[in-house]
Amino acid sequence: MKYQDYLDIGTAGDRATFETRLVRFAQNLDFQIVQAVMMVKQPSQPSVVARLSNLPSSFQEASMDEDDSRRDPVLQRLRAASLPFAYDQDTYVRAGAGDLWESQARYGFRTGISMSLHLPGGRQFLFGVDREQPLPADDGDLARLMADLQLLAVHAQETAARVMLPRKLRSGDGPRLTPREREVLLWTREGKSAWAIGQILSMSEHTVVFHLRNAMGKLEVSSKHSAVLKAMELGLL
Repeated sequence: MKYQDYLDIGTAGDRATFETRLVRFAQNLDFQIVQAVMMVKQPSQPSVVARLSNLPSSFQEASMDEDDSRRDPVLQRLRAASLPFAYDQDTYVRAGAGDLWESQARYGFRTGISMSLHLPGGRQFLFGVDREQPLPADDGDLARLMADLQLLAVHAQETAARVMLPRKLRSGDGPRLTPREREVLLWTREGKSAWAIGQILSMSEHTVVFHLRNAMGKLEVSSKHSAVLKAMELGLL
């Protein structure tokens, strides 16, 4: 995938555009189904859950009941997972839930990759893609596919919060970045490493990382890529 494909996800201006680009990205990787869920935990209040997907309407009408959801090994793993993971029929059989796989497979959920990203402010971003054909048998090919999807989720998480959540739960006024923090983010946007940025700006790699971490903290994101995207969304770059 090209960097512009990821950037298109991160800069989507509304929910419909975000969904269209997310589905297109997944389908370019041969996944027919994509799901994104943004959850926000609130003190003394029910959690806010916003969902986006291109699930078949027939599946939505026959969606699992609460007991089936508790038995589903993919849903169980998402609650604690911090890394992407793949599932197939064996995943369900080993968990004693082969019947769930059988019931979902007819709608296209035969195998897929899922992940959960824990974000500042009590937010959790759940992301998954599903398809009928098997995942790559070669470990290297599968690792590259997972890396592509994890990078996609990193770019999608901030957009999901911006276009899927109620306005009161979105980020408020933007933070103030120092000139050095902006410079470092600008060069990061161009794909430069911390070492290369240090050479360009005549500073040590350690100092570049220091500015990156400060910017990430102010922007309340967990990666430099998300920092670039959020700074662009807020008009800071």
